[in-house]
Amino acid sequence: MAAASRTWFRLSPQFLRSFRRSDGKLFHTGRRRHQAKIIDGVAMAKEIREEVRAEVDQWVAQGHRPPHLSVVLVGDNPASASYVKAKTKAAKGAGITSETILKPSSISQEELLDLVEKLNKDDRVDGLLVQLPVPDHMTERTVCNAVAPEKDVDGFNVVNVGRFCLDEPAFLPATPYGVMEMIRRSGIETFGKNAVVCGRSKNVGMPLAMLLHTDKEHHEICADATTTICHRYTPGDQLEVFTKTADIIIVAVGQPNLITADMVKEGVVVIDVGINRVVDPVTGKMKLVGDVDFEGVSRKASYITPVPGGVGPMTVAMLMKNTLAAAKKDGTYGLSMSPKEPLSQEVS
Repeated sequence: MAAASRTWFRLSPQFLRSFRRSDGKLFHTGRRRHQAKIIDGVAMAKEIREEVRAEVDQWVAQGHRPPHLSVVLVGDNPASASYVKAKTKAAKGAGITSETILKPSSISQEELLDLVEKLNKDDRVDGLLVQLPVPDHMTERTVCNAVAPEKDVDGFNVVNVGRFCLDEPAFLPATPYGVMEMIRRSGIETFGKNAVVCGRSKNVGMPLAMLLHTDKEHHEICADATTTICHRYTPGDQLEVFTKTADIIIVAVGQPNLITADMVKEGVVVIDVGINRVVDPVTGKMKLVGDVDFEGVSRKASYITPVPGGVGPMTVAMLMKNTLAAAKKDGTYGLSMSPKEPLSQEVS
């Protein structure tokens, strides 16, 4: 009888998950709606800048001058000016001296290349970059290749691109470097995971795909992931096939709401590199958004980056790391390298 009573009073799961409030409506007490962990790029970038500052202080205490960064800004693009201001501000906070060299958009490519060569030869300059984009009458690849590889803290010179594609020490482009550092510092598992990169630009998408698939034995920033690249000619239905099976999605396209909640699986890691200016329907003012439907996808993802406040600050922080490595003339370019087997013994 006692056993029967205990059985009679056992409450059903449905009853435990809901009961009536004083107004007669049902109040549900089930599990709270899932929300992704937001990777705080602002806080992480601050941590990295503080690490760089500590290394710079130690470097200077050993009798060296502070690292120096020269930035060439051509034209009056407001976005470019804003990015340059953020870089020089971060440099100051990291103990790195900097200068911004302003040139009108009417400057010829030959004149710009002469200026770059002068800075290449200036022993006072450790890191050098030409803020992109350059005016239409210039060839971006020619300008990037003009920067000496050992001062190329943007990682855009063809020598640095080729070296890191072959698993050799090189300056990594700051945005891909920042993305990979976010993944690493967040403790996100990448080994053998399915990673999808949306976007194939030579400065972001391509380097990210290389770093994601590269063997981690070469250096700590690599991921050992199975990597797929999608781009503008990937059919929409096929893009969804790839994203639905992805453990990690990195989006760098420049198209708001490209990735929505119905395109991803539960627990996915989403890194949003996109920066888009759109009109806020509530305020009527311009606001920044990424390529991902943040509100919807964050209810399914395990980790997600916001826009703004995600990848952007990390890009600037990694530029500081590159500048310090350039000043130290560090043969590993500031990366933790691991011994490699001879090329003939490597496995693909």
